Amino acid sequence: MSLTTPRTVPVANTDRFFIGGKWVRPSSDSMIDVIDSDTEKVYFSVVEAREADVDRAVAAARQAFDQGPWPTMSHAERAGYLQAIAAGLRERGADLGEVWPHQSGILHSMARHVGTGNAGTFESYAGLADTFPFEERARPTAGGQFGLLVREPVGVVGAIVPWNGPSITSHKVAPALLAGCTVVLKLSPEAPGEGYILAQIAESVGLPPGVFNVVTADRQVSELLVRDPRIDKISFTGSSAAGRTIGSICGARIARCTLELGGKSAAVILDDMDIPTAANTLAAAECMLSGQACSSLTRIIITRRRHDEMVDALAEAFSRVRVGDPFDPNSQMGPLVSERQRDRVEGYIAKGKAEGAVLAAGGGRPKHLERGYYVEPTVFGNVDNSSTIAQEEIFGPVLSVIPADDEEQAIAIANDTIYGLNSSVFTHDVDRARDLARRLRTGTVGHNAWRSDWGIALGGFKQSGLGREGGPEGLRSFLEPKTVILEDCPSGYDA
Repeated sequence: MSLTTPRTVPVANTDRFFIGGKWVRPSSDSMIDVIDSDTEKVYFSVVEAREADVDRAVAAARQAFDQGPWPTMSHAERAGYLQAIAAGLRERGADLGEVWPHQSGILHSMARHVGTGNAGTFESYAGLADTFPFEERARPTAGGQFGLLVREPVGVVGAIVPWNGPSITSHKVAPALLAGCTVVLKLSPEAPGEGYILAQIAESVGLPPGVFNVVTADRQVSELLVRDPRIDKISFTGSSAAGRTIGSICGARIARCTLELGGKSAAVILDDMDIPTAANTLAAAECMLSGQACSSLTRIIITRRRHDEMVDALAEAFSRVRVGDPFDPNSQMGPLVSERQRDRVEGYIAKGKAEGAVLAAGGGRPKHLERGYYVEPTVFGNVDNSSTIAQEEIFGPVLSVIPADDEEQAIAIANDTIYGLNSSVFTHDVDRARDLARRLRTGTVGHNAWRSDWGIALGGFKQSGLGREGGPEGLRSFLEPKTVILEDCPSGYDA
């Protein structure tokens, strides 16, 4: 029996959508099979939303915002619901940890912590109810005696989440709910399980009807959500290609949007950094979620005289990686999410070879695995930064080592990309790391590691997106500032 064979699938109500506070039957009998990334067999199936289902979900969210009690509650009252959801996420932690590896291939040793992590996100936003400046006194400059800057909910939110990270859902839903928004959550066909579990928790804590609605749909039907004039804001995480389409649609109707998109992030290795430490750190990070992370450090930029040593060190580190069943405690990297994704990664590996990069490790399917969407962790050396594998997001465990003449050219190469999501500087000199961080055009800059921090802010420069998620910055994107000017000081304020 495979280690991945579950006794039961811990997801209920998959024959329905969660709309208006109830589990409702779909408008059609269309179903989506969720494929186990290790066994290549159907894990479970969910109903597929059609136009009528999306319309029903949007209508429920619109009514809940326009006529329901949710937007008029105090932030402290809404925070109570967030705390209750957090408790539910902790209780369902084992179920969340079970679902994620089957759907997306992440190691169970990492996935089992997702319930605690998501609970922490809801608790963190609940804590902002008392500290965030939802209302600030402001001095009028053009008449009037008393001014307020009030931050109010943006309205109905369409939240579109990808398959590779269930924590992304919490970083959209939690701040939106605290702000007073209502939400239509659109799940990915590859990985809807976590969203269904969150809907079950939302039902159990008694969220008012229509505040939180959940559907699963493909891209064509999802676009209806983006185009719907009843949706005030779209919060999207996914590819830059899809983000461009969403951004253009929102721009045409002046809808608000937050876009967390792709990346082609660079690790700049300075000459004082010891190569074995850097190589082991980068190789281990790339194995997390099998390289299926938008902020992954996939371009390794190092001076030409140290290039070959870095390639050899990365190749040696990758050769030790144990690829296999994500539920096997000995595995260090699991499969990719789907056959389509594996084909995509293999296509980029072929392009790398064809364009003259030197394959130093990996490049194929693990010989000991007869099934599953597996690919070997792969390293290319002597990569030209203008080549396909250096410029396009692969979304798999493929590293490109790029030689530079000196530190100045290394910075120029790092910035020579349409993306600007993440980066890192590897050096033992913290002051040099800080100085170079200011020169890298990315939303996050780490030091001696692959880093991102949802507690501060996550987002990108250039075509890696618009806006930020996580922390107080992530809450601001669900709020609209309103200026209020009064002729006199209202009660509750000092004159």
